[in-house]
Amino acid sequence: MRAVVQCVSEASVTVEGRAVGAIGKGYAILLGVGHGDTEAEAERLWRKIAKMRVFEDAQGKTNLSLADVGGEVLVVSQFTLYANCRKGNRPSFTDAAEPAIARRLYEYFAELARTDGFTVATGEFGAMMDVSLVNHGPFTVMLDTEAL
Repeated sequence: MRAVVQCVSEASVTVEGRAVGAIGKGYAILLGVGHGDTEAEAERLWRKIAKMRVFEDAQGKTNLSLADVGGEVLVVSQFTLYANCRKGNRPSFTDAAEPAIARRLYEYFAELARTDGFTVATGEFGAMMDVSLVNHGPFTVMLDTEAL
């Protein structure tokens, strides 16, 4: 699995002009699922994200976790994180998981965050979405379970 995690002051998702998810301070997570990913990858990735200390403390150092700041989570499915641009100019997405598997793991990932007590909003799997956010810092981290 791959994730782009952005610290945000606020973030929201709309589909065809209707709001489907919104959060205040926390993480906007673009989440991609690849071939062979399982619940184990989702769990490992969520645990890493939940424990990351990327929010500033009173001294301006990145020492605080999402829980420490009472943060929220917006999870947006993003199969394009598996784009392969090695050949030609049009990306190939054959490394992304099949939609049924990707949806199941995407929903499982969001549920892991809910189970840990976080307020979680999501996009709409498979939809053309407009994602708006205020990237705080800016602070953005890319994670891949193959490198964790």
